[in-house]
Amino acid sequence: MPDRDSQARVEFQDLVGVDKTVHEPARLAILTALSACASADYVFLQRLTGLVSGSLTQHLARLEEAGLVTITKGFAGKYPQTTVTLSDGGRVAIDAHWERMNAARDAAARWRTAEQ
Repeated sequence: MPDRDSQARVEFQDLVGVDKTVHEPARLAILTALSACASADYVFLQRLTGLVSGSLTQHLARLEEAGLVTITKGFAGKYPQTTVTLSDGGRVAIDAHWERMNAARDAAARWRTAEQ
């Protein structure tokens, strides 16, 4: 059985290896919001995240390039409408990310308990 220090090293290395595309705070907020709904329009995501238009557009482009979201452009009457949907790969990525974060939190709690 590995000693406590080597186990901590493995857990820290796992945390350092997080998917940076998902972990970036703005993209994490977008993916987390999308994981709670079937889809969201651009304006909703902008209001929810507080991102300015250009920043939101860049983050969505990065997520789309990574295959984590699908972006659909259309019209609602005369007005342009952009709808964003979490892809299957995006759902796997965000779920795995939160599992990794929860495991890191649980490991930290174990370390704290062991120190006491």
